[in-house]
Amino acid sequence: MNAKRAIVREPGKSYINCVTSHPMGHTVNLSLAKEQHGKYCETLRELGLDLINLPPKDRLPDSCFVEDNAVVHGKKALVTRMALESRRGEDEDVQKTLLNYFSVKRATAPAIIEGGDVVHLPDKLICGITQRTNQHGVNQLRSWLDIEISSITNPNIVHLKSYIKYLGKNIAITTTEYDNHPLLKDLELVIVPEEEYYSVNCLAVADTVIMSDKFSYAQKAVENAGFDVISLNMSEFEKCQASLTCLSILF
Repeated sequence: MNAKRAIVREPGKSYINCVTSHPMGHTVNLSLAKEQHGKYCETLRELGLDLINLPPKDRLPDSCFVEDNAVVHGKKALVTRMALESRRGEDEDVQKTLLNYFSVKRATAPAIIEGGDVVHLPDKLICGITQRTNQHGVNQLRSWLDIEISSITNPNIVHLKSYIKYLGKNIAITTTEYDNHPLLKDLELVIVPEEEYYSVNCLAVADTVIMSDKFSYAQKAVENAGFDVISLNMSEFEKCQASLTCLSILF
């Protein structure tokens, strides 16, 4: 899919209270996060995307992570049901926006599902069954979207997309934990070492991959795979254990 648009939302005033177990989570700097988010949005514009800017939700700390609010494919979108009560309510204006472009359905209890668990491949989706998505969520996603959906179960992780990311050109970036997974056997894989596992948290836009500026090995490996790389300082989002994909819904 060649995306034309991106839904984004600037961090709100309560962002410093984001859900995180990162050892530096208590040091989140809101003004720096806003500055980094602004650079992220500028980069998306420079890559040709039209941005749909939703207003900040000051009472919902994690609401800038709009990717988790919906899964889009083809002409349909599933508005997700978040695992954490503290995140429910983020999706109201996301749903209103998506209704301008898609047929939209909402996930319902007992399903929990978040967009950060859904890896988009050219001919199918892979959905993680993790701390934030259950089998009911996968089932509802499968019943609504007209595409094959496989699943990978790992109850020890938050989101699957933090460990597997499709870049394009039949290439995915992943960690050593998944380098021999049968669902990835038809892909060319960029394998990052354990110490750079967080580099999988990148965002592909056409032939360009936006990556954290902290991981030189991974950046070089992605460049060697045939992509242009733009590196950004995303420290205040890494402290909230968030990826570059978390900050947008591309379509």
